[in-house]
Amino acid sequence: MTSSTDAGGVRWRTVDILVAAVVSAAFGVVFFAWNALWIAVTPLFVALPPAQAVLYGVWLLPGVLVGLIVRRPGAALFAGVVSAMVSALIGSQWGGDAILSGLLQGGGAELAFALGGYRRWTLPWAVLAAVLAGVGAAIHDTVLWYPTLDPAFWVINAAATMVSGALVAGVGAWLLVRALAATGVLAPFAVGREQRPV
Repeated sequence: MTSSTDAGGVRWRTVDILVAAVVSAAFGVVFFAWNALWIAVTPLFVALPPAQAVLYGVWLLPGVLVGLIVRRPGAALFAGVVSAMVSALIGSQWGGDAILSGLLQGGGAELAFALGGYRRWTLPWAVLAAVLAGVGAAIHDTVLWYPTLDPAFWVINAAATMVSGALVAGVGAWLLVRALAATGVLAPFAVGREQRPV
């Protein structure tokens, strides 16, 4: 856990903008491949279609990851929107709706970091950010894609999305940040300084 002062405060530096943009754009490209995988494996979930949401965690990663690295208000939201925009621009089958989805996912992660006063960067807070990103995703999908389906579908879909988010985007982002910090590439950030050997 660090204070907002240790994290660099509210104002974004040039390095914050550059890293957030590069990481977010890279995930937009990853999404393009993940979108194709989602379609390809759909037949595997024919017995329980809402369970396919166990794959959702990858889409929730950018907001949590960039939030943990940059530690500035708006970072998670920025990552959710930019990664979705890149995905839409390079041909997401969901078109412009991907951007709305990214807004809600990034917004969910942003809410968690805001609840922590932009001072909480531990594993439980990363998991909370991912779960709230999953809540945003589930609300989006229920309202826009599944409004006429049985409520049991909504519940299973939401639960699978949040569990996937917690494990892949929450624990996964937290571990990834630590692995990156250990290499020294995050030295300009508070998380990189925290991981520096004493």
